[in-house]
Amino acid sequence: MATDLSAKRASFRALHREGCFVLPNPWDLGGIRRLEKAGFKALASTSAGAAWAMGRNDGELSRDEVLEHLRFLCAATDLPVNADFEAGFADEPEEVAANVTLALDAGVAGLSIEDRTGRSLYEPRLAVDRIKAARKAITNSGEDVILVARSEGFLIGRTDLAATIERVVAYADAGADCLYAPGIKDIAAIAELVSAVAPKPVNALLLGPEMHVAGLADVGVRRVSTGGGLAAAAWTGFDNALQLLIEKGTLPKR
Repeated sequence: MATDLSAKRASFRALHREGCFVLPNPWDLGGIRRLEKAGFKALASTSAGAAWAMGRNDGELSRDEVLEHLRFLCAATDLPVNADFEAGFADEPEEVAANVTLALDAGVAGLSIEDRTGRSLYEPRLAVDRIKAARKAITNSGEDVILVARSEGFLIGRTDLAATIERVVAYADAGADCLYAPGIKDIAAIAELVSAVAPKPVNALLLGPEMHVAGLADVGVRRVSTGGGLAAAAWTGFDNALQLLIEKGTLPKR
């Protein structure tokens, strides 16, 4: 691919300045090519999609496997790529910083750091220190890479909106460029989160047919990602075709 990495990163930052853009999450070259042809301006990796393609569950890939996957994605496209970098593959801030530096070397234009380990959230002070460490690693690199701080409470049953907003505000103050609390579906709640961290941009996760890009844009969401949604749809189609093959000895019409 011919596009200079600094140009990819600059174009990705520009997308965050105004309006709302969709950030789809491919996991292989075929998906990248289809999304390029569809006209999307940027892509993001998906930990779930990458893991499922390797016969694993989400969260089971090692740091080095994820870094290899990121290098593949970034080299395969002229579009900027945002890394789903899970929780940074470390607990301690210094180790998160070292791993973020490795992700930058893979060619990403942005990366997200989650605030949970397993089914638990990191305690607030440690969670903030982890974001500060990631920010420092990016700053020290001299690279123009977007840092996304993710608060994961709604995905693990901790659905206190005020507590989630308190966390993302703290992460914004710690140096995150973009804030992300996946799992929130209520549009009024998303609007409240957007207001709390303004003018910093917010990413929303598109979860199911009741959520719409236009509605999210109307409340000020700057970017909308699909997470594992495209991968889940692909595997659902595979499973449905497989069941038809097993039960009736045929396949769906192409």
